[in-house]
Amino acid sequence: MNKQSELFLFGNETEVEDLGGGLKRQMLGYNEELMAVKVFFDKGAEGYTHKHRHSQVTFVVEGEFHFSIDGEMKVLKAGDSCLIPPYAEHGAVCPTGGILIDTFSPPREDFLKE
Repeated sequence: MNKQSELFLFGNETEVEDLGGGLKRQMLGYNEELMAVKVFFDKGAEGYTHKHRHSQVTFVVEGEFHFSIDGEMKVLKAGDSCLIPPYAEHGAVCPTGGILIDTFSPPREDFLKE
């Protein structure tokens, strides 16, 4: 894993990776302890239910998200956030289209290119 991102990342110069299924991801910065990622959802796109060893905090920038964490579902809108503990099953559907900021500790190694 790359140890650290550049200190300054500019939105119009930082790659936006197309993940398919109406999802795109843009790295916002990371080091060995922390990672922040911007995730773009097209209208109706779904972040599939999954779990991982990382602690995660997600902030809703825009749009409406139907979030499920360990079987509990809540509707989150711009300005809302959620904490996803390690190994908690979670996923989200975005009926409106929207943007999330995901932070992870430790970083998601699988998000980094070799």
